[in-house]
Amino acid sequence: MSQVADDPAIAWHRWLAPLVSALAFALVIAVVHHVLARYHLRDIVAELRAIAPARVAAAAGLTVLSYLLLTLYDTMAVRYVGKPVPYRRTALTAFVAFAFGHNMSFAAFTGTAVRYRVYSTQGLTALDVATVTSFCALTTAIGLSVLGGFAALAAVPGTTALHLGHIWSRLFGAGLLAAVCAYLAWAALARGSLVLGSWEIRPPGARLAIGQLCVGVVDLAVAAGVLWTLVPHPAGLDFVTFAGVFAIAVVGGVASQVPGGLGVFEAIVLLALRDVPAPQLLGGLLAYRALYYLAPLALAALALLLHEVYLQRARLAHMRRAAGVWITPLLSPIAPQLIGVLVFVAGAVLLLSGATPAIDTRLRDLRHVMPLPLLEVSHLAGSIVGVGLLVLARGLYRRLRAAWHLTVWLLVAGICASLLKGLDFEEATYLGVVLLVMLMSGAAFYRPASIMSQRFTPGWLVSIGIIVALSVWVGFLANRHVPYTNELWWTFALHGDAPRMLRASLAVIVLLAGFVAANLLQPAPAEPHTPQPSERARIDAALAHADASLANAVLAGDKRVLFHGDADAFLMYQVAGKSWIALGDPVGTASQRQDLVWAFRQLVDRRGGRTVFYQVGGPNLSLYVDLGLSLVKLGEEARIALADFGLEGSARAELRQARRRAERSGASFEVVAAAAVEPLLPRLRTISDVWLEDKATAEKRFSVGAFAEDYLRNFAVALVRLEGSIVAFANLWPTATHEELSIDLMRFGRDAPAGAMDYLLIELLLWGRAQGYRWFNLGMAPLSGLESRALAPLWHRMGGFLYRHGESFYNFEGLRRYKEKFDPVWEPRYLASPGGLQLARVLFDVSTLISGGLKELVTK
Repeated sequence: MSQVADDPAIAWHRWLAPLVSALAFALVIAVVHHVLARYHLRDIVAELRAIAPARVAAAAGLTVLSYLLLTLYDTMAVRYVGKPVPYRRTALTAFVAFAFGHNMSFAAFTGTAVRYRVYSTQGLTALDVATVTSFCALTTAIGLSVLGGFAALAAVPGTTALHLGHIWSRLFGAGLLAAVCAYLAWAALARGSLVLGSWEIRPPGARLAIGQLCVGVVDLAVAAGVLWTLVPHPAGLDFVTFAGVFAIAVVGGVASQVPGGLGVFEAIVLLALRDVPAPQLLGGLLAYRALYYLAPLALAALALLLHEVYLQRARLAHMRRAAGVWITPLLSPIAPQLIGVLVFVAGAVLLLSGATPAIDTRLRDLRHVMPLPLLEVSHLAGSIVGVGLLVLARGLYRRLRAAWHLTVWLLVAGICASLLKGLDFEEATYLGVVLLVMLMSGAAFYRPASIMSQRFTPGWLVSIGIIVALSVWVGFLANRHVPYTNELWWTFALHGDAPRMLRASLAVIVLLAGFVAANLLQPAPAEPHTPQPSERARIDAALAHADASLANAVLAGDKRVLFHGDADAFLMYQVAGKSWIALGDPVGTASQRQDLVWAFRQLVDRRGGRTVFYQVGGPNLSLYVDLGLSLVKLGEEARIALADFGLEGSARAELRQARRRAERSGASFEVVAAAAVEPLLPRLRTISDVWLEDKATAEKRFSVGAFAEDYLRNFAVALVRLEGSIVAFANLWPTATHEELSIDLMRFGRDAPAGAMDYLLIELLLWGRAQGYRWFNLGMAPLSGLESRALAPLWHRMGGFLYRHGESFYNFEGLRRYKEKFDPVWEPRYLASPGGLQLARVLFDVSTLISGGLKELVTK
């Protein structure tokens, strides 16, 4: 079995964006280091402690007000979508989503994933959630534009902190405000939608647009007020100009993709407000980050803790009333993501604590009760635990059981190290809260996969590297007054902060470098391939537990198979162009499906392709959102509940008549077991060839089978006979669990009686009910259920038009009407793929793979 080798060009492409973020962070560190050349870390700490309690309280109040305003972002967005969601749900969702978004930047922890997991339980589709997220981003952009525009226009020549020439400042401000005014005019007056690339934007109307303007501007002005309250103000600096600086710093932090904009935001403010002494400004910035970033994240952790306490005591009615309505529905789906953030922050806290001097008074208290060697070991252990938590945060996000076990023990070790190395009660308390949340959420981490089997993406590695680099820089900044000598490495003393920092930094760097090398240099997994005869037993074992009839498509032999380790689970896919297209959801248990989805994503990333999942749905959609994929609705699948199906009653009169007509013409029905299909193959071949000729079409692939004798030998076949001669057939796609029954090829000859297809389906439904199957899958009604709504992708706009007006192209509405007479349950089916401009290419690749163009893309 061949090995997958990474293409160097592909590897560099994957590293490009993270390396840009790393370079931006390095530039920021250089700037801040230059600004602080004349100062010591104790000066910054002194200024931080010197902030008056009244100012801290005022800033905290403004922070609360800002986050209350942020809840209105989601409230307006949900109203724009047109789906009713209670305010208490949107408020808590917005709070958690923004707490995530403010502190982290990588895709695993974006607000989009949080919103999808919560709002999907309220009836919002993937498109609705994308609309909500985009609406919130647009509201933020409007607020930033207004603040920046007014600041640029109000700037006094020669005194502005924006460092723009007078004319350029005016032009810049006028341009920003003109763009906002143009949006408001379009939103209020436009009658049609605006098409931008692959997106169609419906005007929100004057009321919502004005709401966006007011909420966005007031919220960001309040957020700027938090920082304004905490930092000193140089002469001549007004709040409007300061708000403009704040807006630019926010944009710079977001654009850098550094986690939380850490360092980038601070560097921009330092460069803009040069008249303020750097220690005073940095003290205020540290207080701002603690109040506006870390405090909301801690509240989110508290919410998760309350949620877990509620789950442990669900039998108590008063706990259900107090916590269940708000907490449980929201946090259950996102516990691993939130815990991953908390653990990542815990690792950063331990690293920064290990790089900074301990509090002298606490060290003096320790020296009477603890020997120096134990203090030294504890300090080193704290930093090692910190880097371990950074690494394990990704495993927690992926619900790895091994990551949960290791994290629990590392948190215990971190708490002990925090207390023994300097009585860091605050640090130990935070770690203790995270540990408690971990212990109460253990059931959420069920995947047995190995930690080292999970390839770390460039974005994750660079994010971890940035935190480690920051801790090392802070350590050298805090000890810059200590002259470097080789003896420092071997100096052990109670107040030997610099030697301890050096040893801890070296240990962290060596451990991280070893982990990165082990992760990047591990052997590539075996390349998936079309199933071999020796692997048929594994496929059969997996199919024995499959509930979806589509899993039988693996036996067509035209798809590659990715197996789940040694387990009986698999994912089937094929490659077209740069698109790696998986058919349906993976086959296996819930944890195996999750493992296979991530393994497939890693495989595709190594090969520089596009990850695509075709014809997926149900409870697995959150897996694809976690991968960062967009969900595009393909249509709706018709499923018939066989226990309720019958020919009795007036509603079934048409079906009864069709059955009687066929029987009067001499038609009969039977199901032939797979073992007895062999002698029938020549006749079935003749019928198939005639059917293809009459339909002027060729065999399709991938999502359907093609007529091949080796393929048909795997299945029972339903036959329609006319006076003993076979005139129509369909091969069955059963499930061993009797959850679902479907058909693949359904073909009839020229001598088949009128209504042969109706007769065959009716008899199959009755036969399936008699055999104990729960559902019969009639397949997808393509483009059915696509709606033109806010921020609708171009695919939906095209699909809706084709569905309504494409009768000459394909009878879309007729197909749905035909299936409607069986009274099915309609379930949406999606394409999960990279969004934006790549969607058109993905659709073309899928169409090419099926070998029939766009018309065949939307047919089964």
